[in-house]
Amino acid sequence: MAADTVISVEGVSKRYQLGTGTRHDTLRDTLMHRLRGLLGRNRAAGGERDFWALRDLNFEIKRGEVVGVIGRNGAGKSTLLKVLSRITEPTSGRIGIRGRVASLLEVGTGFHPELSGRENIFLNGAILGMSRAEITRKFDEIVAFAEVERFLDTPVKHYSSGMYVRLAFAVAAHLEPEILIVDEVLAVGDAAFQQKCLGRMQSVVESRGQTIFFVSHNLKAVEHFCTRGLLLEAGQLTMDAPARTVVAEYLRKNAVRTGKARRQLSDEMDLEELSFEPATATLREPVTFTLTLRARQEALIHDFHFFIHNSFDDRSAVIDLRRGEGSRTLAAGRQLRITGRIPRINLVEGGYRIGLCLRTSRHFGVYPDLTSLQVAAGPAPDGFLPIPPEYQGTALIDYTFDDRVS
Repeated sequence: MAADTVISVEGVSKRYQLGTGTRHDTLRDTLMHRLRGLLGRNRAAGGERDFWALRDLNFEIKRGEVVGVIGRNGAGKSTLLKVLSRITEPTSGRIGIRGRVASLLEVGTGFHPELSGRENIFLNGAILGMSRAEITRKFDEIVAFAEVERFLDTPVKHYSSGMYVRLAFAVAAHLEPEILIVDEVLAVGDAAFQQKCLGRMQSVVESRGQTIFFVSHNLKAVEHFCTRGLLLEAGQLTMDAPARTVVAEYLRKNAVRTGKARRQLSDEMDLEELSFEPATATLREPVTFTLTLRARQEALIHDFHFFIHNSFDDRSAVIDLRRGEGSRTLAAGRQLRITGRIPRINLVEGGYRIGLCLRTSRHFGVYPDLTSLQVAAGPAPDGFLPIPPEYQGTALIDYTFDDRVS
């Protein structure tokens, strides 16, 4: 490794075996394997198949770099972070790490649910390698950053997921590691806390030259916060370039096709149609939508809604499809068809991804990127140039105004 290199990845691959005869990387995996063996369930009906979560990765990270890892679900991002954090061993290849590492990969990792927030600060800090004296010295700063003073002596099993991640990030961030590895867990917190975390990471990079390596679906954060981006596709590194270039390539490759979406949502429900017309809408003009669900078996539908994301994966709007009467029962083989109309589409011009969230009595599913909607700007007022989309915010509002000179 070169003197300024803190992470070196050489030919790293990670293979899993689909089926119950999987290689066991953790104590839990080993115990479950032995339990299945006692029950006679260790041989999968269709045998075992290899699945390569990572395939021949090669890259180096320099001291002080802020690197964002992006890719679709299943691309291998979280597996890569687990390998770098030494939670799981690679099947082949070598990893070299120079410096103190702190990892924040799952909400509440290293927390004991029966212990209070105060006790878990000391427990989690010790797991991350902090001495008791170091934790005591930074305790008040950790608590203030996490904003959990009122609940400090409450068992963390009563914390919300947002409180969990605030406390976990606060401990990891105040460890002052040379390398901080962060997964998508920051998405659990509210927008203000996410901004606070990014600000904290930015400040330690500038003041101490800390290296940040993190996964995020927030492409805007990757583009503005990271100096470098890695694009993973099916376990392979397909692009290593400046963050803005990598984000642009990801958006280009993953543009959602317009038209009618069809797919099986679960064992009890099929999506027969999801469409928006026109697929290219003009700003402040009407848009119609159609949703058709078919029950494969009787289903009790509690709630469902569309969610609309812009090109940076920021949620722009939700269309709630619940009715006042509450749950709806859909008999096997029957269809539920919903048609609706948006009188004026008030989204900033650009491309939008449309997904569906559906909750029944037996299933909860989130299905992103089912179809898309393109919004085009209408004509600008005579004599005025249109305001560029990047300066318009995320949504447009209707308004009137009077002006006078006196």
